[in-house]
Formats: sequence, C-alpha cells, structure tokens
Amino acid sequence: MRVGFLGAGTWGFCLSLLLVSNGHEVICWTRNSELKNLLSQGKEHPHLPGFSAKEGMQFTTDLFKAINGVDFVAEAVTAAGIRPLFEMMRSSYVPGVPIVMTSKGIEQDTGLILPEIACQVLGTSVKPFVGLLSGPGYAKEVIANLPTSVVASAYNPSVMAQICTAFTTPTFRVYPNADIVGIAYGGALKNIIAIACGISEGLRLGSSAKAALMTRGLHEIRKLALACGAKQETLYGLSGMGDLSLTCCSMTSRNTQFGFLLASGMTPKQATVKIDMVVEGAYTCISAMQLSRKHNISMPITESIYKILYENMLPRDAVFSLMQRVIKEEHL
Repeated sequence: MRVGFLGAGTWGFCLSLLLVSNGHEVICWTRNSELKNLLSQGKEHPHLPGFSAKEGMQFTTDLFKAINGVDFVAEAVTAAGIRPLFEMMRSSYVPGVPIVMTSKGIEQDTGLILPEIACQVLGTSVKPFVGLLSGPGYAKEVIANLPTSVVASAYNPSVMAQICTAFTTPTFRVYPNADIVGIAYGGALKNIIAIACGISEGLRLGSSAKAALMTRGLHEIRKLALACGAKQETLYGLSGMGDLSLTCCSMTSRNTQFGFLLASGMTPKQATVKIDMVVEGAYTCISAMQLSRKHNISMPITESIYKILYENMLPRDAVFSLMQRVIKEEHL
C-alpha cells in the first residue's frame, strides 16, 4: 500500500519505518522544511540517533502531495495540532480513504477525543473510515525491534483489521479492540498521572508513593472514561493499565521527565523548554478538568497537577494536600 503519514517526529518516523519494513511505501509530511531536507538526504533523525530513512520513504512539506493517491492516511502530530491539520486537509482528502490516528489527547473546551475531531472537521461520512492505534510503546524501543504490544480500534471492524495487518510485525504486535472511546481516554489521561509520578520521583517519595499514584490514577481514568462512554475492561488492558505502567515507570517518558523537572524547582515553561518536545499531559490536564466538572467526577490527582501547572501550587504542597484528604472506603 501507499501510505501518507502526517508528522515526522519520533513516533511518526518510527511507525513510518515500521510500515516500510512491512513492504508499504510511505510519504511523510512535516511542516519543518529543515527536518524534511535532513531526512530526505538520508541523515539520521535528530531525536533518534542511529536511525535514518529507508528505501520506500519520501518526505514532503506539501500536504496535498502527502495524501494524494494514498491507500490510507496516518497521523502523529500533537493533540492541539489535530484540528488545524484536518482543517488543512479537508479540501484534499478523498472520501473513503482510512485515517489512522496515533496521537493521544483530548481537545480542550470541546472535550472531543481525537477521532471525534477528525469526524467533526471532515464530516460524519468519514466516521466509518477513522481508526486509532494506541498503547504502550516508545519510539526508541519499537524502532530497535524490541518486543511491543499495542491495540488498534476503529468505528468499522474492517478498518480495524486493516490497521492490525498494516502495522503488525514480528516484534510489533497489534491487538484489535472495538472500544475506540476507551482506548482514546486511556491513552490521553495516563499522561497526567505520569506527570504526578515524575514529581514523586523528583521529590524522592519512594516506590510506595508511585504505586499509590498509579493505582489511584487508574481509578480516576476509569471513572472519567466510563462517564464518557468507555468500557471498563478496556482500561485494564494495553491502552489503559499497560500504557499507564510504561509511561509512569520510565524516565524515557517526556511526561514523567516533565514532572521530575517540576519537582526540581523548574516552572512548567522552563521544564517544557528543557525537554524540547510537546508534553501532552500538560495540555490534556485542562481537558480532563473541564470534563470532570461537567460530569461532577472527583479527580484529586488530576486536580493537583492542574494546580501545579496553572495555579502556581508547589509540588510539595500538592503532596501534602493529597495526603490530608478524608480517607474513605476503597471503591474500585
């Protein structure tokens, strides 16, 4: 197949290489002309040392060229960039071409998950052709052919099957799961809990504190996701507990790194500059708070991260506040 991949960051580049290894032709779109020129010349990716483009990959800054005549479109841009991207491609998109979302996030103010944004911008007729690839996977590990398992979903079973076939390799296992809502919420909300775990790590609060944050964090994710239409069992799978475990337990995660830097005394802006990549948990935290208020759901960990990021609360004060909460019976 010929695939138009929108986004040539670490995840987009990694998945493009994966598709090429499966015999597909990939044309990657990026806004960054310098990155386009670098990768077109066969140089290694700036954030993936030792890895460069393979035969079967092309690069362009022309969005029309990237999606013209392709068998399916995939994206790997920021959550905030999803709507502008689809607005740009609205006039060029050919109805019936499957769209695979690989980004993770919830849009601020609208509360839409990313597949819903695609449907809203491109029209409801596109819904049967929209799918999602998500789960626990780091680009640096996937690109090195280390064993990884993720999930694929779509509004239409045939598109879901197509995604599984296109991306599955001997070391990258893709499981089908029809709960596209649950997968989207699990992938988006775990980034907020990862920031909390990074703060815990930075404050040297120990392994017990991290275990509590992950467990209670999953409880918050589950409550909000269920209120928004997810299936409970999905949150205990790869896109829920699996993705949460990976993101919270490794400093490879930019969200965990971000939390660690906040604990060291950096401001959110300073920490973002230091990481030099988008921290999706900081964006999604606003969306999660908006949805929690809409559905009247208590999310104390998420609320604490929001206060640290947007109300100047000190990380240690947030920990103290969480530990002073009234103890209730544990309900799962």
